[in-house]
Amino acid sequence: MTDSRGPLRPTGAGRAVAVLVLVALAALIPLLGPSAALHGTGEAEVPGAGGIALLRTVLFAALCIPVGELFVNRLACSLPGTETGHPAVPRSWSPFAAAAGFAAALGLATLVATGNLVPGEVADIDVGGLYASRDGKLALLEVNAFLVAGLCAVSRRPVTQVWPLAAVIVAEALRAHPTTEHSPLTGSGLTLVHLTCAALWAGGLLHALRTLRLRSGRNGTAPGAALLGLYARVAVVLLAAITVTGVCSSLRRMPPGTVLEQLTGTAYGRALLAKVLLVVVVAALAVWARRRLRRAADPLTACAPARAEVAALGLAVAASGLLTALPVPIRW
Repeated sequence: MTDSRGPLRPTGAGRAVAVLVLVALAALIPLLGPSAALHGTGEAEVPGAGGIALLRTVLFAALCIPVGELFVNRLACSLPGTETGHPAVPRSWSPFAAAAGFAAALGLATLVATGNLVPGEVADIDVGGLYASRDGKLALLEVNAFLVAGLCAVSRRPVTQVWPLAAVIVAEALRAHPTTEHSPLTGSGLTLVHLTCAALWAGGLLHALRTLRLRSGRNGTAPGAALLGLYARVAVVLLAAITVTGVCSSLRRMPPGTVLEQLTGTAYGRALLAKVLLVVVVAALAVWARRRLRRAADPLTACAPARAEVAALGLAVAASGLLTALPVPIRW
């Protein structure tokens, strides 16, 4: 729809309702996903799998937001016209993300402290036992890293968040591949690259759209389009890295001869298939946005598919959280 001033944009209330609907939908994936994925597979559900998946989803989202902000702010500084001063950037969401990440990491650490079971009472939580196990130490590292990241986010040098955020990524990569696994360091390396690129892609696009809206409102379409174009060029490399590491990680857990059977016959395979389909949708939306950015008379028409891409990425993050709460398929 349009009026005399041009295209009508969603009101603040409309955007808020849309965000709430998307958040609710994303929360349903980890909460209800374990039971749906396990149905008919004969696999046992991990106690509290829905809660674990939800906490892991919040943790991943809390990681994406500050990583994306740091990434896009760095890109914005490299654009023409910013050499003599700091570019205009929207208000940071990093402190709120760090608080959410801290709460999620603390919840996950509580589960580890009870032997990966849902505690029935406070006495069941063995905090001291966290120091005695590898998973416990990694859980404590994530809790402390998000706390430090929050302090860095409200300091005069928020860029220092990069170090505690890197610690969270490393901890997640190590946690996902226990020492009992075949060649765990290889798996951790793949997860490290995959998670880093995914956080840059999802968080970067969200912050790029927020920055674009601010810059375009102040200085016309050119600055915002330039930033989105620069992000799009880097996103191509990120997508390639995510695809390669994702395929390699999947083949390590599901050998080529069993992939098709496990994609439909195991809970992990079903969740992985759903995530792959979401990534395909995201990639299609990214291509659509890139074509509009290059060929449309108004480059900012690329914002529509880019916003849809952010929503699909949010669902992909929820699917990633779900994967962490499902039993890893057996290597046949």
